[in-house]
Amino acid sequence: MRKFMVSTSLLGLIAAAGFTASAKAAGDAAKGKETFEQCGVCHNTDTDEKKVGPSLKGLFKHEKLKSGKPVNDANVRAVINAGGNGMPSYQEILSDEEKDNVIAYLKTL
Repeated sequence: MRKFMVSTSLLGLIAAAGFTASAKAAGDAAKGKETFEQCGVCHNTDTDEKKVGPSLKGLFKHEKLKSGKPVNDANVRAVINAGGNGMPSYQEILSDEEKDNVIAYLKTL
């Protein structure tokens, strides 16, 4: 009985930790839209037309990024962090929370 209680408690803690991590990663789309304003200079969100950088309209509805990697939170965050092709790195410019928020906003497009 004691092993069962310990196992159940551990499962509960693991589930709670997973829920907290996924809730944190969800971000706030409204705040992300505000943060994204600086990105809007180079990226469209309402048309498919390219500005300086590619349009991000429907980004999370696409199967792959321009790099060929799947569109998911980790790969989009990697692009934000690394930049490239004229885009600056935002790794040190945006906080993790701001990146979560931008990713949440991109999911609404």
